[in-house]
Amino acid sequence: MRFHDYPVAANVSLLFSELPYMERFAAAAAAGFTEVETWWPFADAVPEVAETTRLVEAIDTAGVRLTGLNFFAGDMPAGERGIATLPDRADELRANAAVVVDIARRTGCRSFNLLYGRLDADADAGRVAANRAISLAADSVAVVDGTVLLEPLAASLNGTYPLHTVEDVLDVIDGPLGGREDVRVLFDLFHLGSNGVDTTAAATKYADRIGHVQLADAPGRGEPGSGELAVRETVAALRAAGYSGLLAAEYVPSRATTETLAWAEQ
Repeated sequence: MRFHDYPVAANVSLLFSELPYMERFAAAAAAGFTEVETWWPFADAVPEVAETTRLVEAIDTAGVRLTGLNFFAGDMPAGERGIATLPDRADELRANAAVVVDIARRTGCRSFNLLYGRLDADADAGRVAANRAISLAADSVAVVDGTVLLEPLAASLNGTYPLHTVEDVLDVIDGPLGGREDVRVLFDLFHLGSNGVDTTAAATKYADRIGHVQLADAPGRGEPGSGELAVRETVAALRAAGYSGLLAAEYVPSRATTETLAWAEQ
């Protein structure tokens, strides 16, 4: 699957949701995807070994390549958006990082999304904790030559999560993280567009700082073409500015996933 001649990965946490999770890798392959990515698929930061083995086997059996994996992000349905800002959960994230690295070694995955977390109560302590957590995550995945991705999220949907623009992420990377090259921007068109960001202009300006791109339209977070965002123009701007990474389809299909793929080239 390609778009503007970029390879496109299927985010199986949202795509093919009409199927049980472990069946989505094979469904992605059958639909023409050769790459997949996923949010953290387990309830706990440190699942049983049998659970991670089942994940790896599902990927291998489908014949697809895992190109993106989220760190554990806490209880997302309850409103958590990462645990990096929580000082009392640093050990939990450290343990999760070890599992992430194990999966990376077994699959070849090299890009890892770490949700920053919400800033509640003591915001200053939360920022300090997040800086330490991001550094720990980057140090952990360095053993597989991995990259940590930091993602702006839609302000209206994610409570006190503080990263809303590319500039917000770069303030973290270039400030307390000292400009680490192994921490990069996750450029999600839905989240940025929902925050009023001109995604085409941002793509042109920051292409060299972007580690990964995710596609969904807004409003609605549906497939490209279902909303009002300049998706094609933004990807064209990325191409013109020299972005050479992957794209990922990370949208909520408006109908059966295979019926929403007309925007991509098979």
